[in-house]
Amino acid sequence: MRFLTFLLLAVAASASAAETVLPLWPEGVPGRRVEPSKATLDMIGPAGSRPGRESFINEPSITVYPAANPNGAAVIVCPGGGYWFLSIANEGTRVCEWLNGIGVTGILLHYRVPTADEKLRHHFPVQDLQRTLGLVRSQAKQWNIDPKRVGVIGFSAGANLAGHASWDRTARTYVQKDGVDDPRGPDFLLFVYGGGFLDKQDPKKFLDGFAVPADAPPCFFVVAHDDRNNPLEAAELYVAYKRLNLPAELHIYSKGGHGFGMRQTKFPIDGWTKAAGEWMGAEGFLKATK
Repeated sequence: MRFLTFLLLAVAASASAAETVLPLWPEGVPGRRVEPSKATLDMIGPAGSRPGRESFINEPSITVYPAANPNGAAVIVCPGGGYWFLSIANEGTRVCEWLNGIGVTGILLHYRVPTADEKLRHHFPVQDLQRTLGLVRSQAKQWNIDPKRVGVIGFSAGANLAGHASWDRTARTYVQKDGVDDPRGPDFLLFVYGGGFLDKQDPKKFLDGFAVPADAPPCFFVVAHDDRNNPLEAAELYVAYKRLNLPAELHIYSKGGHGFGMRQTKFPIDGWTKAAGEWMGAEGFLKATK
């Protein structure tokens, strides 16, 4: 506990000047993952972590990217990578740079990977995201953040992770020890070419046991039409939001494929960040704290 307190004080002192790395579980990471299979190791490749990627993350952490002119909003960034690795540049650091440009503090989550061989791939990453939400809110004053404007953006597997943290209503699977944890999910969600919630045998319906809850956070959906079944996921999730009369916005661009992230494709989909920023502003998440 004293170790965590020391780290939080150090981050609070330096967050206004530069990005700072903070471990999520200084007193021990909960749970134990299975050993990666040969298929998973082959997917990751012999280099393990290539330029622009991170893998074999056993000690999850966050990197805080404070905005130069903060408006009080914060967004936790969850890169994709199939639960094999993290696309840490295209769907991570560059996203934080964009967020900083609109006055939002970016919180880059280095969640545990690989978890592709787990029964529930998202299980341990969700623990890491839940922990991050509580940690960010516990440091809201020091980091110039409004604890009621803490959102999450996820890409691909990171969107699946963010979706589970936003929509699942199951009990936490780790024990709170230090008072940092907050039971609330994100205040808003940006779901970027995510999937994993539709029935593979019948993509017109959700997986058994899944439903968008009546208290789901406002959501911005963006995907390319030529991205396999992910447009169906976004459309079905949006319709569920509409039926519940929950705030949501859906963008399906004709071209862009999967994994466009912050890359410039020279297609209209390159404007998705502008649309996302406008949506956050329209929903009041970029309103400066009084």
